[in-house]
Amino acid sequence: MIRLILVFILLALALSFFLQNQDQEVTLRYFFGLKSAETRVYVPILSGFVIGLLVASILLFPPWIRGRIELRRKTKQLQEAQAELEQLRETERGVEPDQAPPPAGDDGPPA
Repeated sequence: MIRLILVFILLALALSFFLQNQDQEVTLRYFFGLKSAETRVYVPILSGFVIGLLVASILLFPPWIRGRIELRRKTKQLQEAQAELEQLRETERGVEPDQAPPPAGDDGPPA
């Protein structure tokens, strides 16, 4: 929840920056003396933000997939262990796994 609030605050600050600097123009100077045409100041900043999001997504996607696969594997193992435990409990009580336990509270014929 706190992360969500921080993201909204960051987006609001970025939006206010973009709105206040719509008329400002900059010229980007690259290596080896290359220059770009004049562009609005928010375009390179927004481009850097989008590129950063893409790189972070690409770098975080494989570990996320591995985590999901591991979670699925562990869940399946847990379900199998629980089924085996229930089967062992029923066998220990002397009840066959296919038979249902007798209903509770039925002690025999009424007196």
